[in-house]
Amino acid sequence: MTLSATDIMHLLPHRFPFLLIDKIVDCTPGESITARKNVSINEPFFQGHFPGNPVMPGVLIIEAMAQAGGVLSHITAGDVEPKPLYYLVGVDDAKFRRPVYAGDQLDIVVTVERIVRGMWRYACAASVDGGKAVTARILCAPGRVI
Repeated sequence: MTLSATDIMHLLPHRFPFLLIDKIVDCTPGESITARKNVSINEPFFQGHFPGNPVMPGVLIIEAMAQAGGVLSHITAGDVEPKPLYYLVGVDDAKFRRPVYAGDQLDIVVTVERIVRGMWRYACAASVDGGKAVTARILCAPGRVI
């Protein structure tokens, strides 16, 4: 299953400049999802992080992982009403192994570890050209409906 940015916007409330995934390249509902972020020099955060050395902030890579997890949660749940809004409520074991620069293509793999009382725990990995950049475990929980 692949999804375009437009498809993603039907599932998530995020919009520019805070929609941090451009495409879903693979998804197995209830199990895993692979998302892609094309890291462009035109991203607004590069104006200050860091001039002359455009490094994507690690916290935004974690957010991109959470957004990919949110898409997986929505695809797995199907077309339910009211549609939940998933919040990032926990980050564990985050490791930043290499910088992600403007011009990189960031591939994000999110795998379900468990679902308890509507909360999703994911194992996440983000890589560039096959080399791991960031790994983390994240926890997302449903909040108010959208």
